[in-house]
Amino acid sequence: MHALLPALSIRGLAKAYAGHVGLDGLDLEVPAGQIYALLGPNGAGKTTTLRIVAGLARADAGSIRLFGTDVEADPITAKQMLAWLPDEPLLYDKLTPAEYLAFIAGLWRVPASVAEPRAAALLARLGLWDRRDVRCEGFSRGMKQKVALAGALIHEPRLLILDEPLTGLDAAAARSVKDILLEQVAAGGTVILTTHILEVAERIASRIGIIRSGKLVAEGSMAELAAGRAEGTTLEDLFLELAA
Repeated sequence: MHALLPALSIRGLAKAYAGHVGLDGLDLEVPAGQIYALLGPNGAGKTTTLRIVAGLARADAGSIRLFGTDVEADPITAKQMLAWLPDEPLLYDKLTPAEYLAFIAGLWRVPASVAEPRAAALLARLGLWDRRDVRCEGFSRGMKQKVALAGALIHEPRLLILDEPLTGLDAAAARSVKDILLEQVAAGGTVILTTHILEVAERIASRIGIIRSGKLVAEGSMAELAAGRAEGTTLEDLFLELAA
């Protein structure tokens, strides 16, 4: 039965900040087993939406369900199913990547016998194996982003939420991250991401939602969004038309 449930279902989500409407009755549904790109201009409500889904902010109105679980009624169960990776990596700089992953795995109650080989695989996959015992305080922003991604994946969440995951990454690291996201979906997971790199969204996302002024203005696969438009229409063309 769970396979038929959407990974995320949002109904009537509203949020206001001191005279500014952040979300205006947002309705959004993300099918399970896909990469979903949530796009929009700065201030459109993307990060606000994802922070509320992750339990880091409260909505003024509306409902959210993760795989059928009401986030408001059962927040602990909901949070156990997801991982959140913000655009600014949050690490304990005095820890090494290996120590950080062991710590995060402990918070999720992942047994050490499971966490250790999983952490080793993630560190190797992200090109961090040779730096596994070096304190994170000296890492570049891109390296910290990779450590944070490994931490988000250590408990194998059903839903992975990423806010600008490719920021600060070089081409090789960005390719590795994109491959990992595709592998997550191939293994049955679901990924929701925001990105200003529209070519990435066009290439890897199964479905794309475009948000403007706190409302969803378009949603579908790239083929569905481009239907009825000129041949060769790109996601950038659609974005500039719909999100302006």
